[in-house]
Formats: sequence, structure tokens, C-alpha cells
Amino acid sequence: MLLALKYRPSILDEIMGQEALLGAEAPLRKLIEADALPHLFLYGPPGCGKTTLARVIASTLHRPFYELNGTTLKVEELRKIFKEHSNALQKPLIFIDEVHRLSKNQQEVLLPFMESYAALIIGASTENPYYTMTAAIRSRSHLFELKSIESSTMTEQLEKIISKEGFLLDEDAKTFLVSSSTGDLRAMLNLLESASHISSPITRKSLRSIRPHAIQAGSSEADSHYDLTSAMIKSIRGSDINAGIYYLARLISGGEPPEFLARRLAILASEDIGNANPQALNLAASTLTIVKSIGYPEARIPLAQLVVYLASSPKSNSAYEAINTAQKAIADSEIYSVPSHLKTHSDTYLYPHDYGGWVAQEYLEKALVFYHSKGSGFEKNLDAWLKKIKESSI
Repeated sequence: MLLALKYRPSILDEIMGQEALLGAEAPLRKLIEADALPHLFLYGPPGCGKTTLARVIASTLHRPFYELNGTTLKVEELRKIFKEHSNALQKPLIFIDEVHRLSKNQQEVLLPFMESYAALIIGASTENPYYTMTAAIRSRSHLFELKSIESSTMTEQLEKIISKEGFLLDEDAKTFLVSSSTGDLRAMLNLLESASHISSPITRKSLRSIRPHAIQAGSSEADSHYDLTSAMIKSIRGSDINAGIYYLARLISGGEPPEFLARRLAILASEDIGNANPQALNLAASTLTIVKSIGYPEARIPLAQLVVYLASSPKSNSAYEAINTAQKAIADSEIYSVPSHLKTHSDTYLYPHDYGGWVAQEYLEKALVFYHSKGSGFEKNLDAWLKKIKESSI
């Protein structure tokens, strides 16, 4: 029997690493125990327990359980399940894995059954359903995020299984099992089981022969992938090219997916460089596109090019600070009406192009200032243009 199946939790108390949702006073647990669950969409990284949780919920509530997959789901299949249980006292629980793969039409088919609670729908995804599911679906459900399982919890479970199964491992092998699995408990157990058929005692060498690099967004080195990523970003922000390249190499060697690295660098291009060098975001976007297509080992080259470019660019976080300040103002209830001349179909709006590109008129009910230019790089050009057009209209 596969270890991942043998040690799959069967009750809520056996599910690890999700105390925020399933602890004694946690909201999701209380909803389950009260049999008051709405439709749910669970999201989080692979191996964190989404499918297991859905099965445990079905068992706890004693509901008929149907497990479907968004990549192969057929509308007729759903309708057949609903029809079979149309007069049943206990409505079924329909679990849809890879729910982000559902088309808009498939999501719309679910709506009337969700509305009438003909079944309890639970979806699971590695992507945030807020962005992948329609607003109508989201309004009829709750979204809960499951976290990647922490290393300490992974280690605790590994020790229990080693003891029960009688496996022999040295400490180096245990460390590699946990760190290279990056919070994916299923992946850790699968690797352990495969290695047990290769050597005894199980060694780091035998483990690496199966998994040379860490899975997902992780590093198998002593430093966590979070620390290495943080060090790379801070080095680039500090304009240290060599340090940025060093940490990039460490992350690549640790098995970080190129898409993950490109996404982090794209965020930096906007947050820390911004309009001081607008081309930085363009290059980051291009890098993200190309590394998805070519993969390793070639992806290391555009990633390195991007790191050098970002580290060499003038820096400004003016736009980042502006949006943060504006969002804080809104959170603090600074909510103002839209001036009448800016509303749709207004006949008092002054069209700037009719006035040479700029004309004095109010755009906010109350004067608010969120943006403060740092005057770095190309920002100086933008500042000068704004000053010029406003002065010329005086």
C-alpha cells in the first residue's frame, strides 16, 4: 500500500498543518461540526491536504461522496448525480479537484444547484478561486486557503512513519526529505517509499538519485527558499549585481521553478524600480513569458540578464508607496463622491485633448496627495513634463 494512502488522515484531528482552519476554535472546523457548511473552495499548494479535507468532511457529515476533476468533468455527469439524489434526504457532497479548469459554461451549470443546495459543492485548486471562479460562484460560497505544511510538522510526521515502518535513515537523508519536499507531505512520502526500494539505510545520495532538485518553489539547501529569495531581492534593490547573481544561482541550483523567479523579479521591477526605469517592467514581463516556454537549463540566461539589468537600474518606490497610501486612506473611510463633471455622460467635463493635453479641473472632491516622486532616473522626465504643462496653462 502506498505510504501516502496508508497515512492519509481519516478524521479532522489527523489533518496536520492547518490549525488556523481546523483548530479547536477555528471557523471552518466549527462549521463542519455544526453541519452548517456552505459551498467551499479550498486553495493552496500541492500536498497540503485539500482532497483529504474534502473526504474527511464527507465522512464526518455522512454524505454520499463524488470526486470529480475539472480537467475531465462533463456537464452530463453533474446532472446525473443531481438527478439521482433529487429526492434523497441526505444530499451528496461533490468534490471537484482542479476546479480552476472549469469553463464559464460549466460553472454556470453549477449555479442553480448551488442556489438550491441540491448538493454541497467543494472545489480545490492550487490557484486562488477569487481570480478563477465567476463572481456568481464566489457569492454562493466561502473561500479558504490551506497553507504549505511547515518543516517542523513534516519532520514530526516523518519520524512517526519511520518508526512504524522500520525504515533506516541517517539525519542527512531526513533533512533532504523534508527540505526538498517544500511543504508537500504527499511528495515526501512518495520519495521515502521509492527510496526504501533502492537502499537500506536510505541515504541522501539515494534520495537525490530520484529527486535531484527540490519540487515546487523551494530549495533543498540549508537556507530556506524564502531566505534565499529575500536575499536576492534585497541585493538587487541595493544595486549589488554580483550578490544578486549569486543568490539567483543558489535558487536555480535548489530547483526553484524559473516562473517563480521571474514572477518575483517582475514584482521587484515595479515595486523598487518603477518609473525610474519603466523598461525594467517590460523586460521582466518578457522574461516571465520566455522562461515559461524554454525552461531550464536555458532559462537561467534570461533570468541572469534580468537580474543584472534590475540591479543596474535607478530605483524608485514612488508608485508602490502611492498605492499603499491610497489604500490606507480608503481603509480609514476616506470615501468621497465622484465630482459630477466626471460622471458618465456629463456635459460639463473638459476634454484635455481639446486644450493641448491638459486643462485645470477638479478630479477629486477633496484634494488628496498620495504620490511623491523620488526624482530618480526617468521620473525626472515625467516630473518635468507635468510641471511644464501645468505652468503653460497659467
